Amino acid sequence: MCSALCLIMALQNKRFVFVVLFILLFVNFIAWAAVYDLSRPKFLEVIFFDVGQGDGALIKTAEGHYILVDGGESSKMLEKLLAEIPFWKREIDLVILSHPHYDHFGGLIDIIERYQVKNILWNGVAEDSLAFERWQESVSKSDANIIISLAGQKIKGENFFIDILYPFINLEGIEFKDANLSSIYLRLVFQKTSFLFTGDGYKSNENELVQKEIFCQENNHYLCRVMFLDSDVLKVGHHGSKTSTSEEFVSAVLPEIAVISAGKNNRYGHPHKETLDLLERYDINILRTDLNGDIKIISDGKSLIFSTD
Repeated sequence: MCSALCLIMALQNKRFVFVVLFILLFVNFIAWAAVYDLSRPKFLEVIFFDVGQGDGALIKTAEGHYILVDGGESSKMLEKLLAEIPFWKREIDLVILSHPHYDHFGGLIDIIERYQVKNILWNGVAEDSLAFERWQESVSKSDANIIISLAGQKIKGENFFIDILYPFINLEGIEFKDANLSSIYLRLVFQKTSFLFTGDGYKSNENELVQKEIFCQENNHYLCRVMFLDSDVLKVGHHGSKTSTSEEFVSAVLPEIAVISAGKNNRYGHPHKETLDLLERYDINILRTDLNGDIKIISDGKSLIFSTD
């Protein structure tokens, strides 16, 4: 009887020791991962994901923040994030929705349900669709701080900042016949490098931005906020459609790299030849998700390198 009891106690002790060792190893792994993360050189990464005919980008800041700009239309964006974000990271610092079209917000619904999202910035524009109702429901159920976009807003980190350049007025609750016109324009700056995101904005939106920048440069008006369009990387508007990317806008931005997010063999023919020809005339390096897959651009604060799938 004693030998059986002793055997049981020995097995229990072994199990207890195994559990303790496992916990210690796990804690040690987390500690080393944190040390490794802290010891890494400070880079900013922007990944433009191949999400098909839509937009979805992840910004990983040098401080360790995770920021999303749009999320495609399916769970593909979530799958991409699970491969890019360490499994112990359960928070996303900021989700930015450029405008309420499904190919930009559809994939964000699953992400908001999976991760703890601290902040959501979008333009608040109304859209009459069941999919949009799902988006609103997921936002309302989240614990995120909701921010309605407005030109002049600034999101600041230790080594980066994001300027909201457009829209110029509060659009909350307004229903657009074409929500592309309500797209948020934002500029991400990391030391001496910069990225310009354009949503699906049209040439008319671009013209407003160019004209305001010209006015701000020529007049010291009290309503003027400092505006800069020139950027090293331009996320091309509306998947490379000819409805966006005017020559005046390109000459104001003068990017080194143009990123086009479009689905392979999409039915819209994006990107259009007119857009590609214009970018080539300005000798801009064109990267396309439909041809290159995921596009990762890394900045050390002074220069850029990129890689593709």
